[in-house]
Amino acid sequence: MMRHKRLEHRFVEHIPEILGPGVLYVSMEYATAVHSCCCGCGEEVVTPFTPTDWKMTFDGEAISLKPSVGNWNLACRSHYVIDRGQVIEADPWTDEQVEAERRRDKAAKARYYGATTVERPPAAAVTSTAARPKVGFWRRAVRWLGGGR
Repeated sequence: MMRHKRLEHRFVEHIPEILGPGVLYVSMEYATAVHSCCCGCGEEVVTPFTPTDWKMTFDGEAISLKPSVGNWNLACRSHYVIDRGQVIEADPWTDEQVEAERRRDKAAKARYYGATTVERPPAAAVTSTAARPKVGFWRRAVRWLGGGR
């Protein structure tokens, strides 16, 4: 049973060290939402916004996250949907369902992001922007935040 039936959202730049119960902290700067597990166990739940992870919608009043939040690595193994701030308990998953989802997620990431390392040709060999390797989302984010070159 879910202890928190509703999450109040707070837009923040940095996620606080101590999470308030029933609060969904949303950092647009870091494309992430964090909350204390809605079952009440107190564990931190991180939902990154990426093309292969969660999508966040804000309608001016409330926030929704898609897909559902499945806390398979937590002792509680809670599973719920956050829809317009409401926490809707979802059916538990079997170990087989969790493993199937992990395989699907890994395959989706491999399709979207491609290889994790890119062989770069010598600088003199690069003659056009089309020949340059694509820069990934996280590397662009780090550069944008001033942490990379």
